[in-house]
Amino acid sequence: MLHIANLYASVAGRTILNGLDLDVPTGEVHAIMGPNGSGKTTLSNVLSGRDGYDVSGTVTFDGVDLVPLAPEARAAAGVFVAFQHPVEIPGVGNMYFLRTAVNSIRSHRGLPELAAVEFLGLAKEHMARLAMDPAFLSRSVNAGFSGGEKKRNEILQMSMLEPRLAILDETDSGLDIDALRIVAQGIERLRSPHRSMLIITHHTPLLDDVQPDRVHVLHGGRIVRSGGPELAHELEADGYGTLPIGVSG
Repeated sequence: MLHIANLYASVAGRTILNGLDLDVPTGEVHAIMGPNGSGKTTLSNVLSGRDGYDVSGTVTFDGVDLVPLAPEARAAAGVFVAFQHPVEIPGVGNMYFLRTAVNSIRSHRGLPELAAVEFLGLAKEHMARLAMDPAFLSRSVNAGFSGGEKKRNEILQMSMLEPRLAILDETDSGLDIDALRIVAQGIERLRSPHRSMLIITHHTPLLDDVQPDRVHVLHGGRIVRSGGPELAHELEADGYGTLPIGVSG
């Protein structure tokens, strides 16, 4: 589904991604771990189409070249990104934002738009699974939300948009034990043979609940090691300094 080859990305003349190669097959969940400054968030930003990066290399999604596509075109194609620091949008209601996004995706897929009442019922069903108060729909997007509420709102968006490729950039950061469990359950419910996920994280608790098919170590702007789920626990126990530089597994 996602094929990345020889990907370079720089900002303000500084190279951050340095010839990165990665393949995420359809239906698989892959995790990326790595020390601070290794390029994890840059990879997420590049895949989402964020401005400000000079990008070269190959990034294809379902055989389509993502590099020239605008962020909204990537979203319409089925790419979703849950951000490490979700943006607050004061004055834009959560329900309006979600319904507009959902109907935009449905229109792209040739499906009829959801009327307000129909959307509200569907949103409440999804929110109940995430232990979210329906009152959040009447608030501005992420404005005044706690860290955990923002992350749950991101998973709510993913759940309702039903992307083909979900990229989760440290969705587990800043969550307490209960919020982490709810978020993990929300992610796990979305696991599908027709959907792939790329989970960027520093820690193993999320990966214990959402077990990845593959774990990759990102260091110096490239993947330096890959392995099964056990690799995450090796990293947790030994850190990054003991890892050999070279792809394995």
